[in-house]
Amino acid sequence: MSRYGKFDDFCRDTGNQWSTLPVCYLFKEAATKENSGWADGCELKGFGVGGDARLRNLGSILVAGIAILVTAFLLWRSQRKKAAVGRREMQLFLLGYIVISICEIFSIGGFPLNSTARIAFAAVHIAAITATSWILMLNGAVGYQLLDDGTAVSIGLLLISSLLIFVGTGYIALDTGFEWTGYWKDTLGAPNQAYALYTLYQLVPLVFLVIFFLLEAFLVLRILGERKPMLYLLGAVLLFAIGQIFQYVASVHICNGTDGKINGGLFESLFTLLAVVMVWVFWSSITEDDWPMPTVAGSGAYN
Repeated sequence: MSRYGKFDDFCRDTGNQWSTLPVCYLFKEAATKENSGWADGCELKGFGVGGDARLRNLGSILVAGIAILVTAFLLWRSQRKKAAVGRREMQLFLLGYIVISICEIFSIGGFPLNSTARIAFAAVHIAAITATSWILMLNGAVGYQLLDDGTAVSIGLLLISSLLIFVGTGYIALDTGFEWTGYWKDTLGAPNQAYALYTLYQLVPLVFLVIFFLLEAFLVLRILGERKPMLYLLGAVLLFAIGQIFQYVASVHICNGTDGKINGGLFESLFTLLAVVMVWVFWSSITEDDWPMPTVAGSGAYN
């Protein structure tokens, strides 16, 4: 608990000045500020693209581009599932992931940008992660039909609540990076102990994901009485966990082993994409017309 809120070790081990964590670009040690780096870190150098310009995280840029295309395909496939419960809600989750992928290119991707633009993209990236994980959690509740899915009320509540989370988290990140009020100034230097950002960016999304898993596991096992979909859900959890291990544990070793050309961020992006695809496959598998759906409240009408 003595490390709660501190980002210095994370930023040092995930690329140093060019970390593959968007939050690190808000602090003074990053390339967007003083470019001093964190002591004993491995700098993510990436690949040169002519002159002094470099793509620091080419792998994540490519994976993010693929993720946008794959997610667009899943959006189209979702649209074709006219009778699927939670179709609109799932599409909102996919749209949130597209926003994350776009931000990934211009924040942690190391795409040549001025510092002001990179800080802005990093802040939006952080906010999108928190808001999208909230949307996913609410997707876990859709199957219980507390409200009719796809209705104006259901979509409206989801959009308004996620927008509030997005704006609130985004403002804290922007104020930290641009020092508008100076309120978060003491977090800018090592050990970069930013309690608000740590909670909103590291802890809250994890809580949302755990709740989503528990809601869906109960729905599948106790209400639908099925087991096969759990393989897809567990697969999504495993893929996401592997991505986090690459990001937080293996990243510095990969960076040192490749002389800074790549780090674990590339694999985190890849495994997160695979986890999102598996979440969609899981959702698709439990929306078959011949399965009984719970009717806790409302008519349980399909959209």
